[in-house]
Amino acid sequence: MASGGTEAFPDLGKHCQHRDCHQLDFLPFTCHGCQKVFCLEHRSYKSHSCTKSDHNSRKVVVCETCSMSIETTGYVRQDEEAILKKHLKSGNCDPTKKKKPICPVKRCKEVLAFSNTSSCKTCHKKVCLKHRFPADHACSRGISASSSSSAANGGWKNRFLVALASRTAQECVKTGATRSTSPPSTPSVKAY
Repeated sequence: MASGGTEAFPDLGKHCQHRDCHQLDFLPFTCHGCQKVFCLEHRSYKSHSCTKSDHNSRKVVVCETCSMSIETTGYVRQDEEAILKKHLKSGNCDPTKKKKPICPVKRCKEVLAFSNTSSCKTCHKKVCLKHRFPADHACSRGISASSSSSAANGGWKNRFLVALASRTAQECVKTGATRSTSPPSTPSVKAY
């Protein structure tokens, strides 16, 4: 019943092979699974309940020991347990690969993946994005650099406080009185 067309043009178009449709379609679709002809409405695998809908699909089984995914598409009529047993005996199953890396910061349990990992430029540790700054992950080289800079900053702060304490209130008033309160000498320009 796949043939179609009109009386004048018998080779033009084909009838939909769906059991309830049989519509004449001038732009028919051929299913890649069952090789039958369908109209626009019934062209998807699901709409015409295709029995061979998974002929191009890929199926994967995940090994619980090493978290490796094994493609089962090439294995015809083998159950998943047989494929997993074959994988275990092959020597490719490495249980050390199962553990996912986590952020090394204390109390952080973020699993590191390619999209949320950052490498510190100072200590070269791989940390999560939340702890990417040296101060957030207690960077070993960053602490020594920041402690030396804080010591230098502390010395500057101490010298400032000593100089401020040595000044009297009268000196502050004198320096404030010597300032001129006249407007600036350059005139301001107004645009209209």
